[in-house]
Amino acid sequence: MEFAAFAARCEEIEAASADTEITSLVAELLTAAEAELETVVRFLLGRVYPAHDSTKLDIGPKLCYEALARAAGQNVSVEDIEAHLAEEGDIGTVAEQLDLGGQQGLAAFGSGGETTLAVTSVETTLRELAETTGDGSQDTKVDMLFGLFNRAGDIEARYLSRLVLSEMRIGVGEGTIRDGTAMAFDVPVDAVERALQVSNDYGLVAESARTEGTAGVEEIQLEVGRPVQAMLAQTGTVADALDSWDEVAVEWKYDGARIQVHTDGTDVALYSRNMEDVTDALPEVVEFVTDTVDEPAILDGEVVAVDADGAPRPFQAVLRRFRRKHDIEMAREDVQVKLHAFDCLYAGGETLLDSSLRDRHARLVAVLADEEESKAKAETGQRTPPDGVSRLWLSADAKEIEQLEQEALAAGHEGLMLKDPNSTYTPGNRGQRWLKRKPDVETLDCVVTGAEWGEGRRANVLGTFELSVRDGEAYRSIGKVATGITDEELAELSDLLESHIKGESGTVVDIAPAIVFEVGYEEIQQSPTYESGYALRFPRFLGVRDDKSPADADTRTRVETLVSED
Repeated sequence: MEFAAFAARCEEIEAASADTEITSLVAELLTAAEAELETVVRFLLGRVYPAHDSTKLDIGPKLCYEALARAAGQNVSVEDIEAHLAEEGDIGTVAEQLDLGGQQGLAAFGSGGETTLAVTSVETTLRELAETTGDGSQDTKVDMLFGLFNRAGDIEARYLSRLVLSEMRIGVGEGTIRDGTAMAFDVPVDAVERALQVSNDYGLVAESARTEGTAGVEEIQLEVGRPVQAMLAQTGTVADALDSWDEVAVEWKYDGARIQVHTDGTDVALYSRNMEDVTDALPEVVEFVTDTVDEPAILDGEVVAVDADGAPRPFQAVLRRFRRKHDIEMAREDVQVKLHAFDCLYAGGETLLDSSLRDRHARLVAVLADEEESKAKAETGQRTPPDGVSRLWLSADAKEIEQLEQEALAAGHEGLMLKDPNSTYTPGNRGQRWLKRKPDVETLDCVVTGAEWGEGRRANVLGTFELSVRDGEAYRSIGKVATGITDEELAELSDLLESHIKGESGTVVDIAPAIVFEVGYEEIQQSPTYESGYALRFPRFLGVRDDKSPADADTRTRVETLVSED
């Protein structure tokens, strides 16, 4: 398929207003795709790799602007593109209006003599770009992008630039791809949904639906080494839980980072909540699983930073380990971590997603049980779970549950998780069958969409950060935060956000949605000042949520819920 044909259909989809029309157009595009079907599906979602693959293009806005400026000719600069973007608010519209391809007399880097773009050649180039590292890699990436933009027509440029920055903005989400796949290949939506949950690979599911129909889709199962989205919880109370279920499964809520453990019985891989591979950053967890688990398994849990006595340390301590790419052993000496596994998704060749929480926890205990440890506990009458397993209590008594919460807080943890003992595991779902005990101090996970340079001794670092919440595919501002941040943290945050800067005007910086802050606040007020219609009163920076992407940030809907609850 020519990229021009893909772009033309994207233009139709973007112009459509009704969800049913968008789904029909997506289904037609999937039907028309041939060998490039999986690529087309990923491109529609603004991805080059499957969702479970943590490989990044590592293309910041500035790099993209530089390639566009080169393709547009000598009379266009990066500053011109940034100024145009400030007016239009969309890199696709800017690229479309640049009249690219004016450098036809120059050999487009990596074009192989091709004068047009195909979907497969765009994917190949972008994958090569992602693999380009080391000295001079940034210049090479600009050359490769220039080669693509220099062969792009106006509409192609609109969607190619958006794809490069992972923001297609055509109204197609994962639900649309699910429904479009079902419609295109006459497969039940429930079967497609299930296959997506266990594979987290929309291209794979579409290809299976086309070539093997319903039977092929139903054959897709969990695989060790292919992470899936984590099941999520909503805020709730003990009363909510007891009103809903006859008995409540109670666990301590850890102040750690979510992790998914994959082992084939020998090799171990660890994935963050964002499905990024963090194996190298957590060698002690790898060692523990290697020494303990001798069968294929996929476990869900939390990694918690602990001190020398095993007491939990703050959340930011474990995130320092997640961020660490070098000198891991030194970091390990500074911050020790411990695994608290609370669920088992797969064991011994059996997918357990449809099993009850009771049964999954029993299987978890069996997977992590050390034979000698279990024997010793049995002889002394101990009923505590094996090392590495989060303890689970079953109770229908509100006072007992409240006592468990006090014990969790006294042990240095956040509180409680309340779960339906009969609940199945639904990847990526935030339902009512898992509840996190609502804390006294509420927080929001907000996306950074802007900033301001500091003053005086802080003039060289970003000092104030604009916070936004998700609203569909858009991000709506809800406040600014400048308190709770040390000078050292400001320097780290400035370095972290630098590659995501889209443009500047004086001291004000526009930032592409990429980084999530955890923010505490006193209350939420209605306000016309910010795009969301709400404002955080006395916001305070608590930390960077490295384990969350903008897609995991809090929504305007949740803000409305919090306001109504107050």
